[in-house]
Amino acid sequence: MLDNLIMYGSAILAVVVIVYMLIKKMDIKIALFLMGIVLLLISLAMGKDIVFQDFQSTGSALLDPLQVIVEQFKATLSSAGLIILILGGYTAYMSSIGANDLTVQVLTKPINKVKSVYFLVPLTFLLGNVLSLVIPSASTLAILLLATLYPVLKQAGMSTLSIGAVIATSATIVPTPLGSDNVAIAEELAKYPMFNDMTVTQYVFSYHALVSIPTILFIALVHYFWQKRMDKKMTAAESEEQVELKDIEKVEGSKLYKTVYSILPVFPIIILLVSFIVEMTTSATIAVNVEIAVLISFILAIVCELIRHRKAKEVFASTEKFFTGMGNMLPVVALLVAASVFVAGLQSIGLIDTLQETMQSTHGEGNGFILPLILVAVTALIVLLSGSGIALFFAMVPLVVPLAEAAGISPIAISVPMGMAGNLFRAVSPVAAVILIVAGTLKLNPIHIIKRTSVPMISGVVFMFVLSMILFL
Repeated sequence: MLDNLIMYGSAILAVVVIVYMLIKKMDIKIALFLMGIVLLLISLAMGKDIVFQDFQSTGSALLDPLQVIVEQFKATLSSAGLIILILGGYTAYMSSIGANDLTVQVLTKPINKVKSVYFLVPLTFLLGNVLSLVIPSASTLAILLLATLYPVLKQAGMSTLSIGAVIATSATIVPTPLGSDNVAIAEELAKYPMFNDMTVTQYVFSYHALVSIPTILFIALVHYFWQKRMDKKMTAAESEEQVELKDIEKVEGSKLYKTVYSILPVFPIIILLVSFIVEMTTSATIAVNVEIAVLISFILAIVCELIRHRKAKEVFASTEKFFTGMGNMLPVVALLVAASVFVAGLQSIGLIDTLQETMQSTHGEGNGFILPLILVAVTALIVLLSGSGIALFFAMVPLVVPLAEAAGISPIAISVPMGMAGNLFRAVSPVAAVILIVAGTLKLNPIHIIKRTSVPMISGVVFMFVLSMILFL
């Protein structure tokens, strides 16, 4: 009885601290590390062993929690962490050589030719999702789209609120093997026999895309009708101010240069997609992983830069941006490690075993959708209050398979809806960075933007959840 009291009390207190920091928009990495260490120490004080794969004790109870952190860093940096670092490096290098700006310029150009105002709504939303492959940050993408598309959309006759809503929802759930959340969950699933050596490419194209692509198309359709309806009901309180945005410098160059450099940012995805199709349709056994695809693209980019500038010294010096970009992704890797240490603490005090036993009691009773529904609801609450769409998902990654096995459902039925819910609900939170950026730039009330984003995003979540349950439960 005392052990249960200690277990539940310490777990609840730890979760409350983490949730509080998420809501207050604090950096939760240190909190996860500290709470994980505290839980590990509590488990040792209760006479329990530390639950961590192949853990070798230091011989000191005070040092063992730190050893868990060290071992988790080693494990993460050799798998998901390495992929995330390389992706960060490539994105930074693409920005430094102007390839990202060129991709945005090339893809946004066709918008000028569309005359129908409300046809532009779903088209702009879909275009933004495609661009999120190149610019994964929702805030950065919003800033770029505001600068490049606002004048065009405004000139076409679209209301400022419709423009703000579409741009604020652009970075959602596009299926990409380059997404850090997809990398993290694929690496976790690959540890288990049922998903033996699964790659992030297989996870995205075999599971994620089956839900995300129909959902994105559905949201685009809802956007069309909702923005049209809201424009007709627009009140004086939502009247629009004149907005002046700084023009982005147009990238000049030959047609060949523009074609090649606009493809470079998405070239790793092209390689992975082609490799996946070849592997699925032939007997070929050569599997190209994300790291190799990015390195091939990086080498190709360097060759292109050498041909373009003909100055080897300067070109090689500029590659430093790749490694600087890798360093900028270390906080994401640290978040993954911190989340794993926190989960190790929860496992060590016995909470995860207790949860598994509880869920096993409903196993086979047709209630398989309950666990995914609860996790999506919790995700919605945290994201709405904190504006962060990914921190909670990273914290849950190590728990996805154990909880799914206990509930008797596929881990995919948890990972897909929970990951997507976080990204979709971000555009419904009045404190999300992307909402505040759009509202501030367009001189709009964030609540008025939320009115425009809420129906498309919530409809998307419902559609996504139902489709996930149909496909994966």
